[in-house]
Amino acid sequence: MVNVGVLGATGMVGQRFIQLLDKHPDFEISALAASSRSAGKRYEDATTWYLDDAMPDSVKDIVVSETEPSAISNDVDILFSSLPTENAAIVEPKFAENFIVASNASAMRMEKDVPLVIPEVNPEFLDIIEVQQKNRNWDGFIVTNPNCSTIALTLTLKPIYDKYDINRVYVSTMQAVSGAGYNGVPSMAIVDNLVPYIGSEEEKMESETLHLLGDLDGLEIKPAQFGLTTSCHRVAVLDGHTEAVFIELAEDIDINNIKSDMANFKALPQELDLYSAPKNPVIVKEEENRPQPRMDRNADGGMAVTVGRLRKDPVFDNSFKYVLVGHNTIRGAAGASILNAELINKTIL
Repeated sequence: MVNVGVLGATGMVGQRFIQLLDKHPDFEISALAASSRSAGKRYEDATTWYLDDAMPDSVKDIVVSETEPSAISNDVDILFSSLPTENAAIVEPKFAENFIVASNASAMRMEKDVPLVIPEVNPEFLDIIEVQQKNRNWDGFIVTNPNCSTIALTLTLKPIYDKYDINRVYVSTMQAVSGAGYNGVPSMAIVDNLVPYIGSEEEKMESETLHLLGDLDGLEIKPAQFGLTTSCHRVAVLDGHTEAVFIELAEDIDINNIKSDMANFKALPQELDLYSAPKNPVIVKEEENRPQPRMDRNADGGMAVTVGRLRKDPVFDNSFKYVLVGHNTIRGAAGASILNAELINKTIL
């Protein structure tokens, strides 16, 4: 059994980590860390629990630690980080001197020697870890997962990108309020409304997606070379990001081939039978009114992305479009970091 801890344990993503790690066959929670106002308290006393499932009994009596390396026991092997970006930039490198950090924060994602990984897309990027440890003289290391909307999009692009030449991709997102945290969007701002701007979200989607689909050459990552533009919007949905995707290929491909490529897509996590890996990373629906967040966000425990309305575009040549739904705090956040850690545990530790 691998001992693990959660940094930022009292927040929404921290709670999702705890929910997903409870009863995990390989990982056991032995440390929880949060801000100074929570440190020293039992987790149950320090936390306002936001999730539908009850707080696991296994964590209620754990005393919350300060978010500093000296407060975490040396027998902890992996730390999951759900820290705010500004804190993560300072704190995560300190932990990585001695611990493995699987981070959901954006602070270190685009560092040259820090692998940004979706296990079904680019597991080979974990090779960068050795360079990171050498460069920084660390015994531990940091591995990051991408932005929530990026993960859902890239999982659906991977089977297409591997077989066909993509000219350009246009994406419009409709993102759930949980992506901004419990206090992130005031109710008066989102009820009966749509907010057509999410700070830095479009830039993250565009840079991270091309990075993830790029080629690793030593320490250099050569980004994928197709056009990608996004427009991101916050909508009055609790969980589950929806994205409308338009793709132009270099040649005309039968839409049934595209459907088959997506529906049959499997990769290393499925081959290794990792605990959190969905049986099918991309689920293709034929119903004309699917996917929908409320009906499809929890597909395969929230770890699969559901695609529907997959159809040829009637106006533009060599083009097709679809709608996807992915659970933003499971596959797009905590679940992504846990799957990264499962891959590390299976292939590196």
